[in-house]
Amino acid sequence: MRCLICDWTLELDAETAALAQSSTVPISHNLTDRRHPRPATVRHVTTFAFDELETSDLIVGAEYSGGSKGNTSDDPISRLLPVGNQGGFRFGGTLNPFEVKAVVLYTSGHDPDWPDLLDPHTGRFVYFGDNKKPGQRLHATRGNQLLRECFGRLHDANPDVPPFFVFEKTGRGRSVRFLGLAVPGAPDIGPDDDLVAIWRTTEGERFQNYRAVFTILDVAEVSRKWIDDLERGERITRNAPHAWGEWAATGGYRPLHAPKTVEHRSVAQQTPTSAEGVRILEAIHGYFAAQPTAFEACAARLWQIIEPAAEEITITQASVDGGRDAIGRHSLGPMGDRVSFDFALEAKCYAPGNTVGVREMSRLISRLRHRQYGVMVTTSVVAKQAYKEVREDGHPVAIVSGADIVEALASIGLTTVDAVHAWLIANFKLAG
Repeated sequence: MRCLICDWTLELDAETAALAQSSTVPISHNLTDRRHPRPATVRHVTTFAFDELETSDLIVGAEYSGGSKGNTSDDPISRLLPVGNQGGFRFGGTLNPFEVKAVVLYTSGHDPDWPDLLDPHTGRFVYFGDNKKPGQRLHATRGNQLLRECFGRLHDANPDVPPFFVFEKTGRGRSVRFLGLAVPGAPDIGPDDDLVAIWRTTEGERFQNYRAVFTILDVAEVSRKWIDDLERGERITRNAPHAWGEWAATGGYRPLHAPKTVEHRSVAQQTPTSAEGVRILEAIHGYFAAQPTAFEACAARLWQIIEPAAEEITITQASVDGGRDAIGRHSLGPMGDRVSFDFALEAKCYAPGNTVGVREMSRLISRLRHRQYGVMVTTSVVAKQAYKEVREDGHPVAIVSGADIVEALASIGLTTVDAVHAWLIANFKLAG
């Protein structure tokens, strides 16, 4: 429901919504007002109209509206920054000679083959290059040429690297959301891992593309004055954000850390957003449908993909598992002084719609021993109440649901049903 006073979105409980519908008095966002018999949650997204963009600042989380002509002139990004109006990589300037003023990384967030990902906890942003089809060399595309040049300068301690502005598609026309100001690399990643050429196979043809790691800097707002400076080719000015100036001068990263305020994910957040992702989960469930216990080894492998430090995993016998389908050890610390602790894993190969509930989660939690953590791996989702209780009670249980499985498989190049099925056959033999 829209607030009639400030036009904010109000998320009301059922009783308040019913009252609002029957009342002739407008509902406002003043939560102490008597027109709110119960608390309401106010969700306000800053939105800039298309005709405001050329003078707008860039605010993290704000939405920037597209035009209404129905052609490429509706693109909002090219009105915000001195860059082009098409493609995932957009930049102003030239590659040869290298005179790039600014770069935009634009993502839909829903490409299962190339899953760009922002981790709000660490500020790390993974973005894939633009050589996404077979038939050409790795550096045949302008985006990959740009990545090679910028990361090469980073590794050579050359400060002449343009700022990167990250936007995502909102799903509402051509409108976009600003995710933040980024720089290449990350504080905990070395030069061998921040830009990596990875292999993919499409219709039997192999090809390479880049997987690049960026850091979203602790910059809440980019001023229009600095954007104007960039358009003139000037980066280090009094209008530059402090975190960016610090990185350009010293190479020191100051990431934007934004931990989630809600600790339990919704069913929608645990479900793949793409149709291919849903089909991948259906394929996994179908493969193990006749022998559900065989999924336990697959679940253990998936956990190792997500957490490579998980090791010494043993699949327990069904008759003596004590509520734990697998047990293992997790190591951390420097190589010369590793510390290990145990974990217990439960695997649930469920069909879509069959959720992991309180009973299953309680069973795993009750089997955890002192200084152990638990892992629940399911091809489906964890029900709201079960998820909420685990997080609110502070139980040390990691939850790997359907969307996480699809993401983990994509990280090792398995992005289609056929590729995942071949992986299952090669790694998890079924009896009979």
